[in-house]
Amino acid sequence: MSAARRSVPSLFRALSTQRLVPLIFFALLFALATRPPVDTDTWWHLRTGELILQTGETPRTDTFSHTRYGQTWDYIGWIAQVVMALSYRALGEAGLALLTAALATLGMWLVWQVCEGDVYTRAFAVLIGATAAAIFWSARPQMFSFVFAALLLYLLHRLKRQGQDQTWLIVPLIIVWVNTHPGYFIAFILLGGFIAGEALGKILNALETPALTWRQIGKLIVITAISYAALALNPAGIATWTYAFRTFGIGALQNYIQEWASPDFHQRETWAFLALFFGTFAVVGFSQRRHDLTDLFLFCGTAFMAFYAARNISLFALVATPILTRHVHAFRELRGWRLPKARPPKGAALALNWLLLALIVGGAALKVVTELTPSAIQRAQAERLPLGAVAYLNAARPRGTMFNSYNWGGYLLFAAPDFPVFVDGRTDLYDDELLTEWLRAYTGAAWREVFTRWSIDLVVIERESVLAALLRDSADWQETYSDSISAVFRRRSS
Repeated sequence: MSAARRSVPSLFRALSTQRLVPLIFFALLFALATRPPVDTDTWWHLRTGELILQTGETPRTDTFSHTRYGQTWDYIGWIAQVVMALSYRALGEAGLALLTAALATLGMWLVWQVCEGDVYTRAFAVLIGATAAAIFWSARPQMFSFVFAALLLYLLHRLKRQGQDQTWLIVPLIIVWVNTHPGYFIAFILLGGFIAGEALGKILNALETPALTWRQIGKLIVITAISYAALALNPAGIATWTYAFRTFGIGALQNYIQEWASPDFHQRETWAFLALFFGTFAVVGFSQRRHDLTDLFLFCGTAFMAFYAARNISLFALVATPILTRHVHAFRELRGWRLPKARPPKGAALALNWLLLALIVGGAALKVVTELTPSAIQRAQAERLPLGAVAYLNAARPRGTMFNSYNWGGYLLFAAPDFPVFVDGRTDLYDDELLTEWLRAYTGAAWREVFTRWSIDLVVIERESVLAALLRDSADWQETYSDSISAVFRRRSS
């Protein structure tokens, strides 16, 4: 019998429970992560990616808005935008959804590799971590940062706990990262926390595992410094050294944009984050496993970031999930709660494993297909995006300078490209001054003043917003279109 023929039954017999559980888990995770693209920031990334593909170069000035038209705009994350545009060209909105699900699944698979314990312990913890992180899984370049952060933690784990030094990969990883998404600063937070934890833990003898040698710590410091210098290998050049701080200084982000504000724990979507946070605390206390200062630094640092801005919950999940498994595993070992050693499945048990896998993978595939039908995508987008208002703009072609909802700016510049926006999700371009001015108009505090300054003749905003009510009461404005979520107003001719 040939080796090829022998490999088929060998592969068939290999489906033990240890292999079945992760296969089922990640098939279901991919299906659950697949959802129609409805995030309002998706679309300006997509249009920028299309522009890069058409021109063969990254944009250097703004051409999408009237408030910043012609001003310098060096968005650094061109790789993600090109990948998104290619996905959209290939499969439309379904391509964006599948790309997002693939990145989410890859990120959690890397977390799985860092976890300890049997497959059930890992599946339990990774499920909590994935549920916590999932509220910010969307068709945006931040998904690449999610994967890159998971990969960096994997490399550091290999160095610390397995003695495998692959840190030479960190510099090229960060070069790709800085050209993919502004979240590259996460790398330096993780590296800084890891280096500080290892160095201080070595001094205080406060590490669970043997500390890195001073030579290894020094090497990591050098790699971090080289990586920071290498950020300049980007179309924006040395501006990348301070790029991330420009966003942090925008006060309007915390005042209005939900993902930049602290988590709202009245929303059930955030409860998995609380479960992961408090669950890890509890298990660490009961496990009696020696605490590790590096784990403490990374856990507390990313927890602070998550409590400060909800968008960082996904980063916290990457850090906390492996820590949770380490102490759950230690707690079970302490209590003697060990599963009996699994025997290789044979006969009916093996056939049942394959049948179960086929049914679950088939069900997951059916869920993905159902979720991404044109009608399902249309229904999901109609609840979040101003589809009707865009159709009206493109058909009626009203003239005038537009004021728009911040949330819809990205979609408007993609779907109604002939109408330059007032503002959109490119916070690095608009800065705090303009975003604050937009907010004062949107909340009704100074809308007349802002409209006069910018010669606004056309408004596209949420139907139930304060500004919409004010415009309806004004004799100078006429509501020319409205539906269940959006309204369009035009200034009356004098």
